[in-house]
Amino acid sequence: MPPQSDQRTGLVYGTAAYVVWGLLPLYWHLLGDLAPAEILAHRMAWSLPVALVILVAMRRWSWVGQLLRQPGRLGLILVCAAVISVNWFLYIWAVNAGHVLEASLGYFINPLVSIAFGVLVLRERLRPLQWTAVGVGTAAVAVMAVAYGKVPWISLTLAFTFATYGLVKKGVKLDGIEGFSAETAMQFLPALGILVLLGARGEVGFVSGGVGQMLLLMGCGVATALPLIAFGASAVRLPLTVLGMLQYLAPTFQFALGLLVFHEEMPVERWAGFGLVWLALAVLTYDAIRTARNGRAALATARRAARKAVGETAAAVPQAAPEAAPATRPASATPRPATATASASARQEPQAPQKSAP
Repeated sequence: MPPQSDQRTGLVYGTAAYVVWGLLPLYWHLLGDLAPAEILAHRMAWSLPVALVILVAMRRWSWVGQLLRQPGRLGLILVCAAVISVNWFLYIWAVNAGHVLEASLGYFINPLVSIAFGVLVLRERLRPLQWTAVGVGTAAVAVMAVAYGKVPWISLTLAFTFATYGLVKKGVKLDGIEGFSAETAMQFLPALGILVLLGARGEVGFVSGGVGQMLLLMGCGVATALPLIAFGASAVRLPLTVLGMLQYLAPTFQFALGLLVFHEEMPVERWAGFGLVWLALAVLTYDAIRTARNGRAALATARRAARKAVGETAAAVPQAAPEAAPATRPASATPRPATATASASARQEPQAPQKSAP
């Protein structure tokens, strides 16, 4: 278990990462006059310089050459870059189109979709409470689909793309900053192409929007990289159960922004759907905490049993040593020198011979 100070540091980093992710709608809203495609292109393009600066500062280059010699992993990184680009574009569009609440629902649903992927793709076995949570989450989607007369496609697309991104990244096996750098390197040329195309159409707002808008677009890379770095720092310091609970901070902040800042409508049907999703997440969180507690208890019991066995063994060794030592040395064990034997015989000759028993 990490030291207490490391856990506190990890908690600060993790909270900062999810709070920043939760407040990103405010950032994208400041760029609401621009097309979502241009915002996305700048986000992808400016992320690469930020990644390069971080790699130079940390001197972490050794993985690049090894990665370039593995086309299979490069293909997985390309899939990650494509899927997260779709997720980013839809999220930016949803925020600026007035669908912040539906976007937040997507990230509330995401853990349930990840569990479903674990069953369908990785052939994992679920515990009963996990099945219950997935069932309740499915019922929530059905309730909202019936209430609105359409499937909540924004929420589901955000949830499925982000869950797919997480699933594929398991096969890439790169650390946070390394994976981020590799993905942004693959996003850079498409982003540059989008910006060139928009410039040819006269739809680029990078220059026409003034210095403030220019700085905001350049800051997209920082807004993308900083929470990711903070998340990576927390992931190595915190147990997975704590990280699992922290992940609900981001959609909670998004939900609050949609309701209190952007004043989106929240009819009874939407409250019912959100309520079912929150119930599913509560069941999921309870199951995770209980499983972690049982695991820690079993580990502590095993450690106590091991210490007791070692203590008993150590106590038995000193007692067994004297018993193992022979009281007298057998005559055949070590031959006696001939001179010693003769001397002994000479000393015994004056004695009278003993008679045998009749």
